[in-house]
Amino acid sequence: MKPEASSDQIGIPCLFMRGGTSRGPFFLDSDLPTDQTQRNQVLLAAMGSPDKRQIDGLGGAHPLTSKVGVVSKSRREGVDLEFLFLQLQPDNDTVDSTPNCGNMLAAVVPFAIEKGLVAASGEQTTLRVLTLNTDMLCDITVLTSNGHVRYAGDAKIDGVPGTSSPITINFLDTAGSVCSSLLPTGRVLDHFSISGSGFAPFEIDATCIDNGMPMVLLRAADLQRTGHESVEQLNANSDLKQRLEAIRLHAALEMGLGDVSKKNYPKMCLLAAPDQGGNILTRCFIPHVCHDAIGVLAAVTVATACVLENSVACGLAVIPEGSAKLISVEHPSGEFSVELEIDANNKQQVNRAALIRTARLIMRGEVMVPAAIWTK
Repeated sequence: MKPEASSDQIGIPCLFMRGGTSRGPFFLDSDLPTDQTQRNQVLLAAMGSPDKRQIDGLGGAHPLTSKVGVVSKSRREGVDLEFLFLQLQPDNDTVDSTPNCGNMLAAVVPFAIEKGLVAASGEQTTLRVLTLNTDMLCDITVLTSNGHVRYAGDAKIDGVPGTSSPITINFLDTAGSVCSSLLPTGRVLDHFSISGSGFAPFEIDATCIDNGMPMVLLRAADLQRTGHESVEQLNANSDLKQRLEAIRLHAALEMGLGDVSKKNYPKMCLLAAPDQGGNILTRCFIPHVCHDAIGVLAAVTVATACVLENSVACGLAVIPEGSAKLISVEHPSGEFSVELEIDANNKQQVNRAALIRTARLIMRGEVMVPAAIWTK
């Protein structure tokens, strides 16, 4: 529905929300243009892209704060809400709807209750959400009282200051979210020969996996790194980033993803043995910038690799006993715990993944965009 323009700008209703360790504006699907190209132009203007500072929009000059959520009430049987995640970038004009985002997903149910799409029910409200990007289903539970979302609470997630009310996300079908299967190359362990300009050819082992997020996992030691380097050190290492991009482009072809030079996936992740009492240590790139933490679905995917025999995590990860495993994924700003349930008859299959996130409503109002964009 096109809003009325009282000047040369148009105001579009939105809620500005934090979901997990990401944030961005959330919109009702009905408040955005139905034409995808026009919608993307509106969102680029709203976020202030392309501009590395995003000084003319809501973006926070970082991929983690250049995200948009679009929500609608579902008409599909057994599904309450539909969520479209859109990844923008500070310094280019891409609007990518291919990957999922488990952090922004945490804000979907609070947004829907705030906007009156659904009603809160009792002390907790559980809704089934379909992520349209990859047709991924999950059950999300938020605490509610007197018909409102409870944001205050004692749950702490690393990468976010303070504490908030816990939001439980139970993923129902994450394997092969973008790729054809959990292991898109058909192997737990691949051995790649990599060549490119600026460095001598080299060989490297990798686990190419997609349990909610397409990823290429590497042993940090195989790239002459410890895995304990700071985010700043890794982002300043142009040789490492050049090698990672060469691996990413090569692995993507093997994963059936084609040319990903202009895409945000697969993500790259360096693995090392844990040193803070967790189960595995990570340094993730999204895909060219080292992440201060780790994404929700990236953590699920890394945790899954840890329980697969012969993956690159083998010999590094400390794996608990039992079919239900709580895997603590260490990252630069703390840890992220994922609960996995392994199939009793197939040790290479994960039946369920669940985790805790938090969210908060930061601002409600309208984002202003040039009227000319909508009327083109």
